[in-house]
Amino acid sequence: MQANGDFYATVPVFDRFAGIMDAGRYVGMPDDWLLGIADVVQSTKAIAENRYKTVNMAGAAVIAAVANALGNREFPFVFGGDGASFAVSPPDADVARGALAATATWVAEELGLTLRIAMVPVRTIREHGFDLKVARFGPSKNVAYAMFSGGGVAWADAAMKRGELAIPPAPAGTRPDLTGLSCRFSEMPSRHGVVMSVVVVPGTTSEDPAFRGLIADIIQLVEKSPEMSRPVPPEGPGLRWPPAGLELEAHATRGKGSLALRQLLLYGYTGFVYLILKHKIRIGKFIPQVYIQQLVDNSDFRKYDDGLRMVLDCAPSLADDIEQRLAASSKVGIARYGVHRQDSAMMTCFTPSPTAASHVHFIDGANGGYTLAARAMKAAMA
Repeated sequence: MQANGDFYATVPVFDRFAGIMDAGRYVGMPDDWLLGIADVVQSTKAIAENRYKTVNMAGAAVIAAVANALGNREFPFVFGGDGASFAVSPPDADVARGALAATATWVAEELGLTLRIAMVPVRTIREHGFDLKVARFGPSKNVAYAMFSGGGVAWADAAMKRGELAIPPAPAGTRPDLTGLSCRFSEMPSRHGVVMSVVVVPGTTSEDPAFRGLIADIIQLVEKSPEMSRPVPPEGPGLRWPPAGLELEAHATRGKGSLALRQLLLYGYTGFVYLILKHKIRIGKFIPQVYIQQLVDNSDFRKYDDGLRMVLDCAPSLADDIEQRLAASSKVGIARYGVHRQDSAMMTCFTPSPTAASHVHFIDGANGGYTLAARAMKAAMA
């Protein structure tokens, strides 16, 4: 396929999540596009130290850094909790690689974590017997999230973890542009009984009809149940001041001065934002009620990237039913899975412009989420 910087914009958007297993919705990436991946090393250990907000911030920073470096042009990406994956055209490769390298340095120096990073041409993925296809799911009219299939993301992630793919971090002191990255909202307690993070990957191949049927069955079960809802309440997440993520946001700012000074400035700014949202004060083109409704509609709580990932607010009985179906499929080799239950969900936001409707909000479980679900899957495999 020919390189085309506008390729992703030509991929049709679908608005029913049940359509993610429709193979016809996925389009093969051009051979000379590149897949970028990132993963926090020892994220489980960091979560055990109650640094789950920090882990999520590191994963979301990858997307924010690349988006800002590309001038917020649309590109395919998937947030994975403790990492991220994305794809870019050849003209954008050097810029994206630089943003990745800068993010790895920032994560190490500001967050005290290690971020593995890599980029690989789609052609190389195909040479290893895998593919990279993309679809676009639109949870609202404002945004469309990428869905990846073909096994290419899973192969590249495994190769990176084996040390076969790598990008070195940028020189010390290098900082990415993380404008718009924040986590100011309060955790969102379950309204149905449990917040369940789910990760399901193929036992053999994603093309297996039994696996595809399992995913379709799970999605149908969830969507038809009156005991399930998205983790973000209809009125939006709670607000308090100062926000719990203020220190992390201070680490993300590019302004000069010490961390303490940046925190002090953010105390004032977030207090101003808190009053606007709390009292629904319109400021110019910014209408708080509209922003909150867009936040709810745009929230990214379910996705597909060579496997199903969901964060559900559901009744324990529905969580049990989902887990039993997954366990039965695992026993016969159809799928591998992991789940993690917690009391609440959390949100990490990327809002380059508060007046643009395309702000994105990444949802994960508030006590380990996707990371601990993936750990449970690996433990079961072992």
